[in-house]
Amino acid sequence: MASWNSIPLEISYEIVGWIAFASWSISFYPQLILNFRRRSVVGLNFDFVMLNLTKHSSYMIYNVCLYFSPVIQKQYFDTYGDKEMIPVAANDVAFSIHAVVMTAVTLFQIFIYERGPQKVSRLAIGIVVVVWAFAAICFFIALPTHSWLWLISIFNSIQVFMTCVKYIPQAKMNFTRKSTVGWSIGNILLDFTGGLANYLQMVIQSIDQNSWKNFYGNMGKTLLSLISIFFDILFMFQHYVLYPEKKASKSLETGEESNEPLIDSSHEHV
Repeated sequence: MASWNSIPLEISYEIVGWIAFASWSISFYPQLILNFRRRSVVGLNFDFVMLNLTKHSSYMIYNVCLYFSPVIQKQYFDTYGDKEMIPVAANDVAFSIHAVVMTAVTLFQIFIYERGPQKVSRLAIGIVVVVWAFAAICFFIALPTHSWLWLISIFNSIQVFMTCVKYIPQAKMNFTRKSTVGWSIGNILLDFTGGLANYLQMVIQSIDQNSWKNFYGNMGKTLLSLISIFFDILFMFQHYVLYPEKKASKSLETGEESNEPLIDSSHEHV
């Protein structure tokens, strides 16, 4: 296993990594606090929360397995070379575990607070079921040959896919309502900071090792940052430019919600 060549870069890597962890971890709390204060989750898209739980669960499986399993680490070194560093840091593990817990808490708030007529769409439920069924099939494929690196790479790919689709229902809902009331911008600003810091952390490691293999050795982490940054910019544009809060209808704050399907291809909800 490779070691750091530069102590300043190693320190910078750790600092930036924990900045990403702190930003991403704290980003869950503005929405939780907003829900608690309003005693309502109107404005928060339920499909987003459900898809997000699957996303973070997949990311947690990847991070925990690669960080703690000597067997999987050996398979990684056999694939990418023993001079490379494991592309998962302690902050990645801490963040993903924390993210699963906080997303579960948000889901619990959906059950106990005012939510209006909104329900989870059949499309979102179908995506989650298909994803976990696919993961189960991959597990049984990997089992005979102990292809654990390949298996956790599947979970890494799942989290990238879920990151791509999870934001779409919320972005469409904001567009349909012409408002971001009920959707915390604090969450987005912190998520944006975390995405930049996460990407910078990988750049620092690559500079120190004079190798960019960690970008495609952990493609999930790379794409996670870039996709998150893209959607964060979109949400900031919606919040500050298209639908500033001062223009929001008071009816949205009191719980009035559109009955229009949240995802175009899902015309029914369960």
